[in-house]
Amino acid sequence: MRPDQILHPTEAGLYCPPGDFYIDPVRPVPRALITHGHGDHARAGHGAVMATQQTLDIMAIRYGEDFTGTRQAAEGVARIGDVQVSFHPAGHILGSAQIAVMPDRGPKIVVSGDYCRAPNPVCAPYEPVPCDIFVTEATFGLPVFRHPDPLTEMTKLIASMAEFPERQHLIGAYALGKAQRVIALARQAGIDGPIAIHGALQRLCDFHVKQGIDLGPLVPATAKQVDAQLVIAPPSAFASAWVQRFRDPVIGFASGWMTVRARARQRGVELPLVISDHVDWPQVTQTILELAPQEVWITHGTEDGLMRWCELQGIASRPLRLIGYEDEPE
Repeated sequence: MRPDQILHPTEAGLYCPPGDFYIDPVRPVPRALITHGHGDHARAGHGAVMATQQTLDIMAIRYGEDFTGTRQAAEGVARIGDVQVSFHPAGHILGSAQIAVMPDRGPKIVVSGDYCRAPNPVCAPYEPVPCDIFVTEATFGLPVFRHPDPLTEMTKLIASMAEFPERQHLIGAYALGKAQRVIALARQAGIDGPIAIHGALQRLCDFHVKQGIDLGPLVPATAKQVDAQLVIAPPSAFASAWVQRFRDPVIGFASGWMTVRARARQRGVELPLVISDHVDWPQVTQTILELAPQEVWITHGTEDGLMRWCELQGIASRPLRLIGYEDEPE
């Protein structure tokens, strides 16, 4: 069986004909396998969804219990039609997984979804999965993107809080995954006191705590008086009236895009924190060399740079040019 007979791009997303399912479809389909709970990969309205239990729970929190007709938790190897599938940790956010697609005859394909190889205190670490074809993102697929140690970035936050003790520090972080990671990193860096969180983060933070992730004392950032120097909120909150309750705050943003100074200036960010839940250039190239696949497929991102690198390594590659996979929407 040829690779494109096992998995190929369609307008709805990656489709597997022998299993009759889609992976991370961008529109409602009869059967979907979901890599993780971010809104650009996990959408409501599918007839049936298979994902890790944590991802299913996250989708229920975000979309309601009726987000799909039926749901199935991924456990071990499962047969769907004429292929077997298995889910493996991706290191991106809580519950994130790579999906291995294994036909009875033909190449084994691993769809990594979004993945990260840097240590992350709020999710299981990335697990290399040997394969014939590796399907990767290229969000930061250029040599300029080399993300620093996240704990080193947290020392910048601690130094700023010490230098400006009278100013509250408002850090923008996406509601699922990044916010909880920033909180956990702050705890690792020695911030023991209360951290204020915007109301949009409450249910997802509560879920992380129920999963055994210690986020320490959290207080609401929606009260009239916010008694915490560190405040975490989704980026959308910074364009709302909510932010006006803080007098002369230090505005920060946690994202791999903070490597690009122009982006920080555009957002009015005084304290850029380069903390990413995606692979940077050294990580994506290291992963490909480690897996040594026969072919690399690139879902989205800076495809040309990674394809050129693959060419120099003698590895066949192709862009899938999937539409709809961006940073997690607010």
